[in-house]
Amino acid sequence: MDFRLTDDQTALRESVRDFAREVIAPVIAEHYERHTFPYEVIRQMGKMGLFGLPFGEEHGGMGGDYFALCLALEELARVDSSVAITLEAAVSLGAMPIYRFGTPEQQATWLPKLLSGEALAGFGLTEPGTGSDAAGTQTRAVLDGDQWVINGSKAFITNSGTDITALVTVTAVTGTNPDGSKELSTIIVPTGTPGFTVAPGYSKVGWTASDTHELTFDDCRVPAANLLGERGRGFAQFLQILDEGRIAIAALAVGLAQGCVDESIKYAKERHAFGRPIGANQAIQFKIADMELKAHTARLAYYDAAARMLAGEPFKRQAAIAKLHASTIAVDNAREATQIHGGYGFMNEYPVARFWRDSKILEIGEGTSEVQRMIIARDLGL
Repeated sequence: MDFRLTDDQTALRESVRDFAREVIAPVIAEHYERHTFPYEVIRQMGKMGLFGLPFGEEHGGMGGDYFALCLALEELARVDSSVAITLEAAVSLGAMPIYRFGTPEQQATWLPKLLSGEALAGFGLTEPGTGSDAAGTQTRAVLDGDQWVINGSKAFITNSGTDITALVTVTAVTGTNPDGSKELSTIIVPTGTPGFTVAPGYSKVGWTASDTHELTFDDCRVPAANLLGERGRGFAQFLQILDEGRIAIAALAVGLAQGCVDESIKYAKERHAFGRPIGANQAIQFKIADMELKAHTARLAYYDAAARMLAGEPFKRQAAIAKLHASTIAVDNAREATQIHGGYGFMNEYPVARFWRDSKILEIGEGTSEVQRMIIARDLGL
């Protein structure tokens, strides 16, 4: 098993790394403080083709694969997670469901805008009363003639309220299965549809330069043709999307963890105490060595999960392992990086303060750490 990158993969990684350092780094702190969305950065990412990385050229994509997306996410998150999660959600949660399950008409309508970065899409799964229990969805959609009538609400939906948000795909109860369980389906709701309301953005601990809202649907009507995939297959569809997305979140978490290493090395060389750089002290050296160890092993975990996925092999357990391990070590590295920086680590002018605040959500979003352990245990036959 060879995890060395090809020349094309190395070029992509270096290109995104340069972009993150030269374009994102100088402006993101101000966006973070003001809780503003970095439209100018997103436009440039669109021109680079990042939103189209894992999609076929026939749809306007770059003809790459999911691993290429993961490499890009890691490099973005080494500098900032708000930008990285904007890309991750736009691709794996926004465009991917339409790419995987959409009709030719739906793909022709939406994918060119989404893959160019001209528009964003949200994925309406989580609800105020249902997080990990996604099967407990309360939002309902009733077929009335040639229209779906949707009522309910969604919570914590990324990319759902920007000026360039074009649609949200919504999971809803559309009936009852023969065994009495809920029939779940997924429906496309374009922005601006009457009855679709986007609440003001949340006041968040981290990811403050990303876009997150609660959504409400009050007798919201969309054409019956907006059904995404097969009726009643919504649960299976979003499980597939989440399995893939966990690899992407793992890559993002690795990027944050590696960014903590980068900043700690830089600070340990610059900061002097007792007449010498603090990096000359073995205590600091060992902290940074352990941080690098964690980032490296977490990277191998998501590389393995991505390789299995692209080979068409089962990868659910490996994706859960990658997401669980990477999110855990991201929190660990952010804590240690803050400690290495001392009082300065508590100041927002230093990137590690941002990393510290951004890291915790990685243990919650797209499947909590507890859910990942459930997935791993079940896959082991327990």
